[in-house]
This record gives sequence, structure tokens and C-alpha cells, in this order.
Amino acid sequence: MLKGIRPLLRGSTYSGMLFAYCGALASLPLLPFALLATLVRPSAPYGVQALLVLLVWTALTGAAGLIPVARRALIAFARHLLKVPLPDPVAARRTAGSRGTDRWRTSLWLLLHVALGWAGSLVSGVLVLLGLTLPGNWLGAEAGLSLSGRTVRLDGGWQSWVVALGCLLLAAAVCAVVTGALRWLAPRLLGPSPAEQLALAAEREQSLAERNRLAHELHDSIGHTLTATTIQAAVAGEVFSADPVAARAALRSIEESSRAALEDLDYVLGVLRDQRAETAPTRTLADLPELLDRLRHTGAVLEPELSGDLAQVRGTLSRAAYRILQEGLTNALRHGAGGPIEVRVAATPDSLELSVVNRTAAATGPRTGTGRGAFPTSGHGLPGLAERVRLLHGEIETGPRGPQHWGLAVRLPVRVSA
Repeated sequence: MLKGIRPLLRGSTYSGMLFAYCGALASLPLLPFALLATLVRPSAPYGVQALLVLLVWTALTGAAGLIPVARRALIAFARHLLKVPLPDPVAARRTAGSRGTDRWRTSLWLLLHVALGWAGSLVSGVLVLLGLTLPGNWLGAEAGLSLSGRTVRLDGGWQSWVVALGCLLLAAAVCAVVTGALRWLAPRLLGPSPAEQLALAAEREQSLAERNRLAHELHDSIGHTLTATTIQAAVAGEVFSADPVAARAALRSIEESSRAALEDLDYVLGVLRDQRAETAPTRTLADLPELLDRLRHTGAVLEPELSGDLAQVRGTLSRAAYRILQEGLTNALRHGAGGPIEVRVAATPDSLELSVVNRTAAATGPRTGTGRGAFPTSGHGLPGLAERVRLLHGEIETGPRGPQHWGLAVRLPVRVSA
């Protein structure tokens, strides 16, 4: 029983009924135009004229749904008063067929909204009026009930109070029914059509892909910079007194790395804040020597092997290759056990091969980096690399290279630009 009367106690039920009343009131300005239809046949019977006015009024109400801004306004209004989660219409380009479908759905919604509004307001209005005037024969109100030839007149006493309470409860029930009907209709007529649902799914997928790309860029750039600058700062501190030249070189490298990371960070934050992003940083394989020089200032021993014409590798492939090598070198600095880091880049007409190999066992000589566990790991580096390689239709292989080495190998299909 409590479950049955629960809708009558909710404020959203009556805000929904207010929405229905608004629909009825919104159709009133169209009534004078509908009354002009009686001028066509002024001598027609009253019933025919009333039917003609009703038909013209209905046609005008439905035609209001064809206005381009009507659907968006109705969605916002229904979302606020009906408490129905309706998405905004998709702003993407739609076909003429989908636009036509949305228009007739909007027109049908308007017709049902107005019809429910008038029916609900008239019925609930009469019931509320009876509920307020019957008790104690207020305003001289009387009511008669006829059933199976027997008539009972309510002209005061406790019976009128009972009937008045019943009228008020019925009025509340009418509000609940009208609100429930509008809530059931709203997603079906104002909600996204199949074409809009596909467009919304495409927008969500595009937004998610963009955010994932930005997350990869931020992880690769900032993660690499923090790793390199931490090691460079440690190196500068160790040789500050003994070798001031090396210390100054390490500090300059920290400055260059931090400036590059700030450019990446500004770009990513601009996109995430929905601001007009500046030109995205474009670091390619042409910037690889600069990256290797900065890493040498950390004390790392690098053994690069570059072959092929890297200048012909351009665009997305070159930028992705730079990020892959940057992440591989960052992992080598973080988790390597000292010793040389082998970096191999081979460009052929058909493929681009990348490789980073570092030691994992304890080194016998002085260590050039930090030991395993000195840097926290997020676990996103290798999955991000694998996702980047997959999008480029490439192949990736990670794992041990013998008993004391760990390697990253990537092979990407390449198209040589003319």
C-alpha cells in the first residue's frame, strides 16, 4: 500500500503535472488562429464548427514541432521538470531522413503533451474544486451520486468530508498518471533516435580516443622528463665540486628537458579544459639526437645504431617512433642496472624497426642510473606502448634478452613520403 501511494508524495510528480499544464497553456495562443476556420463555413452546425476548430488547432500544434529550435527547447524543459535524463540533440551532421524522423517525433510529442495537459488539468481541476468546496457544505456546494436507480445527495456532514478527501486523492492520482505517461513518452519521442544514438556513440568513442592519446603523451613526456631530471640532479650534486663543467651541463639539460615537458603539459591541459589548444608539440625522429644527448648528461652510456634514411619517415609514424623510443629509454633509466643502453633504429622502405636493450643484473662497475625500485611504476607504460603500436598496425615484443638484459623491440609498417 505504501508503495502505491509513494508517487503521490513525491514533489517530482507535481512538477511533472506543472509541465503538463504548461503544455496546455502553450497551445492557447494557437486557438485564435484555429477559430478563423469557422469563417470558412459560418452557417455550419455548431458541432461541425467545433470539430473543424479542433482539427485546425491540432494541425497547428503539430506544426509547431517542425520549428528547428523546438526540439532542443522541449528537451531542456522536459529534463528540468520531468527529471528525465535526455541528452541534447547531436550537433553532428545528420541525413535528411534522420532530421525528418526527429521532426515528426517532436510533433507527436507536442500533440500528446498538449492532450495530456488539457485532460489532466480539467480532470484534476474539477476534483480539486470538489475537494475544497464539499466539506461542511462550503459555498453551498452539493453533490449527488446515482447508482442503480438510487440517488444519494451530499449536502454536509461527515460524508461530504470523506468524498472531498477522495476527490483530492483522485486528483493526486491523476497527476501521478499524467506525469508517468509523460515520463514514459519522453525518452521514446524526445530521446535520441537510432541515428543519433550512433552519432553519440561515435562522439564518445572519439572523445575517449583523444583522452587516451593525451594520457599517453603526458605519460611519455612528463614521465621521461621527471626520470631524467631526477638522475641529472643527482649527477650534478655529486660532481658539483669536483667537475663544475659537468654539473653545469647537467643543469642545462634539466632546463631543456623541463622546458620541453612544460610545452607538452600546456598543450594537454589546454585540450582537457576544452580551450582552443595551441599547435601540438611535434617531436619526431629528427629530435632523437637531442634526446640522446640529454640522457648522456645523466651519466647513462648509450650505444646508438641508426641506419636508413630517417628523414623520410614523417608524420604520425615519426612522432610515434620518437615517443616509443622515449618511453623505452625512460624504462631503461628507471629499471636498468647500469651498463650501456643499446638503441637501434633501422628504417627501410617497408618498415621501421626500433629497439632498446639494457642490463637488468647487478653491474660490476659504477652504475649510470638508478636501481630497480628507486622509481615508482604506474603500470601504464608498456600497455600504452602496446596500444600505440597496435593503432599503427605494428608489432611489439618485450622481455628478457639473455640472462642479464631486457629489451623492447617494435616493428612498424612505413610509407616513404615523396
